[in-house]
Amino acid sequence: MRYELLGPIRMVDDGTVYTVSARKVEVLLAVLLVRAGQVVGLEQLMAEIWGEDLPRRATAGLHVYVSQLRKFLARPEQADSPIVTTHAGYMFQLGSDVLDVHEFQRIVADGRRSRREGLLEQAFMQFEKAIGMWRGPALGDQRNGPALTAFAGWAELAKMECAEQLVDCALELGRHREYVGYLYTMTSEHPFREVFYQQLMLALYRSGCRAEALQVYQSARTVLDSEFGLEPCRNLRDLQRAILLGDPQLEAAVA
Repeated sequence: MRYELLGPIRMVDDGTVYTVSARKVEVLLAVLLVRAGQVVGLEQLMAEIWGEDLPRRATAGLHVYVSQLRKFLARPEQADSPIVTTHAGYMFQLGSDVLDVHEFQRIVADGRRSRREGLLEQAFMQFEKAIGMWRGPALGDQRNGPALTAFAGWAELAKMECAEQLVDCALELGRHREYVGYLYTMTSEHPFREVFYQQLMLALYRSGCRAEALQVYQSARTVLDSEFGLEPCRNLRDLQRAILLGDPQLEAAVA
């Protein structure tokens, strides 16, 4: 079984996709998967499912949801449930099953290692594969409780960092034109992430679009000033100055 959290929550088994229709049972599954291999206490599970508005028989309700989830996850070839009961709560044991988040982390780590070793093409493909695993926002719309909110925030940050690595590799490989459109999208979706403006300016400059690159700087400056009263970071300012001067060091070094 493959469990997927990098998008709406789902399970894939032999090409068949399964989803949990009952929202509270889906929350339970999401929390257990996010903390796979760790015991999650009853109080935390109930807080994720109901928030502060606990029903009178919350503990009994939780046990019912666990029972329903166990039935949903049951497979003929698997004798034991992946949900283990302990004295302190419940734990999800993946065993030989796969969690896409773990796979994403492994591929990103491989990409970083390849990049450090100077294997740019290999690193590029690994980062591209990792980004391609995403099907939408982490957990879909299931982000209400503190644990799931924290996980979703971490996952989105990890995705952005992977995207930065991907574009860095693309620029080093001389693929600046291919990523101009992608970077416009990233600056629109993440207007406070200055590194995407920096990468877009460099990609535009190397594509012969010097004026457009300077316009991107002005856009970044306007956004940062209007929202926070801040000037762009030093890297952006230095890049703007280098573009104005036509610094030859900005030219692509194609590997």
